[in-house]
Parts: sequence; C-alpha cells; structure tokens
Amino acid sequence: TFEPMILDREAAKKTAEFLLQIKAIKLQPSDPFTWASGWKSPIYCDNRLSLSYPPIRTYLSDEMAKAILTQYGTPNVIAGVATGAIDIGAVVAEKLNLPFVYIRSKSKAHGRQNQIEGHLERGQNVVIIEDLISTGMSSLAAYGALKEAEANIMGMAAIFTYGFDVAKQNFEDAGCDLVTLSDYHHLLERAEELDYVRENELETLKEWRTAPDQWGQ
Repeated sequence: TFEPMILDREAAKKTAEFLLQIKAIKLQPSDPFTWASGWKSPIYCDNRLSLSYPPIRTYLSDEMAKAILTQYGTPNVIAGVATGAIDIGAVVAEKLNLPFVYIRSKSKAHGRQNQIEGHLERGQNVVIIEDLISTGMSSLAAYGALKEAEANIMGMAAIFTYGFDVAKQNFEDAGCDLVTLSDYHHLLERAEELDYVRENELETLKEWRTAPDQWGQ
C-alpha cells in the first residue's frame, strides 16, 4: 500500500520540535479547534509561521531540498501549491537554483486566466511542494493541473502530514509519490518527550487520528 515516505527520522523529530516550539503546531485536546471542513480537531497546524523564524525557515528548506534530491533527483522546475507553499517552494527552488512556478486552487477569472503562474514547458520534470497534507485533495488538485499542462510530475514533498487513511488512499488513487519531512507519529513522539502533552492527552490525540471526521461529535 501507499505510504508517505519519511527519509530521515532525526530530521522528522527535529522538524516536529521546531513546529511545536514556534506554535506552528498547537495541540489542544481539551479545547479543540474547528477546521474549515467542520471537523473538530485537537491539533492546529500553520507551517507558514516558520517563515518568520530565519533559522527554522533555513532548516526546513535545507531538509526539503535534501529530501527532493534523495527521493526524486533534480527536477527541471519546483512547483508550490498556493497559497501555503508558495514561499517555502520559492526558497527551496532558490537553494536548488531551479525555476519556480506556483499553482492556484483555480484559474484566475481575468487576464490570462492562468492556474499555473510562471513559465512551465510541456514535458518538464516537476516536483510539487506542499506545506501540509490533510486529506490531500487540494494538493492533488494542483497535481491534476500540472498533469493537464503535460508536465512530468516526479512526486510531491511536504513539510508535514497528518497521515490520514483518506489521504493515503487519495495519493494512491492519483498515483502520486509523497515524501514528507515529518508526520503525526513523529510529532506525538517528540511532543511527549518534550512534555508538550500529558499522558491522557496523548490517548485523545491518537484516537482523533483514526477517525478525524467523527471525533468530538
């Protein structure tokens, strides 16, 4: 079955630690968040906060560049998914000295009506960059737009994934490879080691992951 790849366990824990440290990831089992989808959740993740912390931004983009080269080799183009991964994508493209494009959630309603912004030629090898994978639907919509533009998609790289079964299924169905710097498993491991959560909260956090759509109802 399809599994998102973690290439470096130490980097996965370090990434989780940094995201917890700057509150890009917040764990609140006793005071849950409500996501845009309506799901109740004990965790909230906004990786864009990492852009405000240069050492962490540098660490994440270095690790992302390394993961791309290890997993996929050198692409012709890096593509960021709007809006969350435009910045990290551009920083990684800069590190790899590669062209950068980004993919809107839908085509612009005016002007040239682009969905892909930037210069992309048919048949170019592309790696997509995403900041966060939840169900994978918006990430895979970007993948679809690139396929339609006849790009050769090597795969996707993301900072963090919740590792939902629905996301694994969606990526498998699309035939898209995914490598992530960190995931929910490494996050909980590090959160416990650093006392971000208590034992009883850990159980709640583990329960949520198995059926996020039904949790807290």
